[in-house]
Amino acid sequence: MKELIEQIAKALVDNPDAVEVNEIEGQQTSVIELKVAKEDLGKIIGKQGRTARAMRTILSAASTKLRKRAVLEILE
Repeated sequence: MKELIEQIAKALVDNPDAVEVNEIEGQQTSVIELKVAKEDLGKIIGKQGRTARAMRTILSAASTKLRKRAVLEILE
């Protein structure tokens, strides 16, 4: 899951070296924290949150296949 979000984020931003992804695993749920450069935050969120929502949808579909729940948090 972590690698999936990292690949998507690096493809979207201007500064791929500043992309940081941390995964916090629990029993049933994984929390994936995404941190990007301040100037790239708008590209990750997208207009009206569409890009962020699409990333969450992809993550949800991939985690369902593994029978786990994953939550994406975008940190500033």
